[in-house]
Amino acid sequence: MDWTLFPVLFALGGSVGFLAGLLGIGGGMSMVPLLTIVFTAASFPADHVVHMAVATATSTMVFTALSSASAHQRKGAVLWPVVVAMGPGIVVGSLIGPQIASALPSRVFAAVFGAFVWFAAARMLLARHATGERPLPGKAVLFGVASGIGVVSGLLGAGGAFVTVPFLERHNVRIQQAIATSAALGLPIAVAATIGFVLAGLRQPDLPKWSLGYVYLPAMGAIVVASMLLAPVGASVAHRWPATKLRRAFAALLFALGAYMFWKALRG
Repeated sequence: MDWTLFPVLFALGGSVGFLAGLLGIGGGMSMVPLLTIVFTAASFPADHVVHMAVATATSTMVFTALSSASAHQRKGAVLWPVVVAMGPGIVVGSLIGPQIASALPSRVFAAVFGAFVWFAAARMLLARHATGERPLPGKAVLFGVASGIGVVSGLLGAGGAFVTVPFLERHNVRIQQAIATSAALGLPIAVAATIGFVLAGLRQPDLPKWSLGYVYLPAMGAIVVASMLLAPVGASVAHRWPATKLRRAFAALLFALGAYMFWKALRG
């Protein structure tokens, strides 16, 4: 590990921690493109760069999601019955997603990542406010939806907010509560997906030293320290911003990340 990269990783961790608290995104999707740049500069194997970026970002989400969810809970915004209903499906799907990711070539994986985040950004901008006419579905439906969210989140190293927040909003949940609940769901996503990426990476013989499966431990440690300090600040800001600004900020971030990953896929 090039020790000169640690200031970059600390700055990255602080930025994504703030975004995790602000937008309930767990920090994973915002971190993947930047970690891809860092790992490419460090001459990691090209076939594994995107996979390691996603896995490492996912592992840091365990700590960031815990910090962010705790901050939102102090505001009383987490809908715990929804978390309990969706949790089992989230775990199942999040274990499956990394196995799918491991089977994809790096360029294809980058393109898939870009497509999903652009789709999420477009839906966030075009979605109308919930009208109260669509209550949350029953536990069986929530389990099924959560399983799908888990697969996509585990595949992309995301906290699931890019799907969870619009889903909850469409079912008459205020965006602040949707973000807070999504942050709480980010914890089981992160734990299960990290386990999945570790197991998938153990089958790869040419990963860098200090890797645990696809997770690069030095980067994880540096990012976690900085991100946990800034996540509560972002959560505090989230409860003061109006819903329109939150949606626009979320969508702008996703469009930017998707554009980079498409470029990465085309460039190879």
